[in-house]
Amino acid sequence: MGRFAGLMLASVAALSLAVPAVSGNSAEDDIRSRLAAWTHAFNSGDVASACDLFSRTLVSDYRGQGEADYATRCALIEKALSDSARRFHYAADIKEVIVEGDLAVVRLTWTLTISPGDVKSVEPGMDVFRKEGDGKWRIVRYMAYEED
Repeated sequence: MGRFAGLMLASVAALSLAVPAVSGNSAEDDIRSRLAAWTHAFNSGDVASACDLFSRTLVSDYRGQGEADYATRCALIEKALSDSARRFHYAADIKEVIVEGDLAVVRLTWTLTISPGDVKSVEPGMDVFRKEGDGKWRIVRYMAYEED
């Protein structure tokens, strides 16, 4: 837990100084690639690949939904993607990626478009990634909310 607390303090310090993430970092590139792959998987209806972004130890907190674990979050993704009456499409705007060892923090904003009707939901959030035993970066914690 000390390592996580250190990462969070480093993240807060970096955010307060508005230091941009350094590009060319292999871990940062891997994380950005994982987020792009998730976006593609979700938008194409690939539930298994979408769920692969999340660690089995996931704890997520989306305003209004409360905390959810891996199984709950993936069930919500499956339910959305199997809805034949609506289509869900995500786009990501990654603000920064901060990597420290095998943990990383990503500050980003997702924009969800729901059709028909082209209803848009702008969802700022923060993801905490961990490099897992198989070498993949996965989200272990995230917090997000819909803007009013």
